[in-house]
Amino acid sequence: MILSILVDEYSRVVIQGITGKEGTFHAKQMLVYGTKVVAGVTPGKGGQDVGGVPVFNTVREAVEEEGVNVSCIFVPPIAAADAIVEGASEGLDVIVCITEGIPILDMVKATSFLTYRNTVLIGPNCPGIISPGKTKVGIMPGPIHKPGNIGILSRSGTLTYEVVDQLTRAGLGQSTCIGIGGDPIIGTTFIDHLKRFRDDSETKGVILIGEIGGSAEEEAADYIQREFEKPVIAFIAGRTAPPGRRMGHAGAIVSGGKGRAEDKILALESAGITVIRDLGSLGKAALETMGQA
Repeated sequence: MILSILVDEYSRVVIQGITGKEGTFHAKQMLVYGTKVVAGVTPGKGGQDVGGVPVFNTVREAVEEEGVNVSCIFVPPIAAADAIVEGASEGLDVIVCITEGIPILDMVKATSFLTYRNTVLIGPNCPGIISPGKTKVGIMPGPIHKPGNIGILSRSGTLTYEVVDQLTRAGLGQSTCIGIGGDPIIGTTFIDHLKRFRDDSETKGVILIGEIGGSAEEEAADYIQREFEKPVIAFIAGRTAPPGRRMGHAGAIVSGGKGRAEDKILALESAGITVIRDLGSLGKAALETMGQA
């Protein structure tokens, strides 16, 4: 039996913002994949349903009536941080926030609120988390995933899909895939999830997809060198990006002499991590490195 971290086939999911266009579409896609989407929340629209999923006014009602323990947020940026706080207030185990463009000050307050709670926040500005063959909480395309023993951590949604597709085509399945988010302030880091993969007996190796900006990859490299014994392959996006120019993600900007791709690559390689320069060859490299893991 392939295990997973954070979410599995027993997770009971509430969609915050289910009556919006994105919330409705992706709730239905999650249901098709097999995710137990058992409730939705949109203030003022309690009593309705979306595709057979009951809608409540508050997360508290969803917890009391449907026993939800995981949330996926499709709330507009101005209210998304409040949605995070609401979910954490009700003791949800995991909150996945898809929303991008949340004001930074709002996220400062939300992450501060989470400090003394056990809720794990993934995102914002992320594709979510999937345990292939069991459940997906987010917007990733389900059919490209295959159950297996390779964990994936990424700051980029679209690159995650490319890497997953390569792995699946190479016959390598995934244990859990997590898009941690591309904003400057996110709920959980590479290191947070590397610790989970370290302790997961079914994860035999990890693919780490980073990008320019910030120091998350350098910090992950230091942690891997000290405490992570499983094989790791990394790819850093944005090697040709000019300094000072924002590239897609709010966090993907090189400034103040920090966050350069070459510095991240050097840190990773110095930690003994295989860094792939050509994304198209990652699947082959993974097969060679982790195929017998």
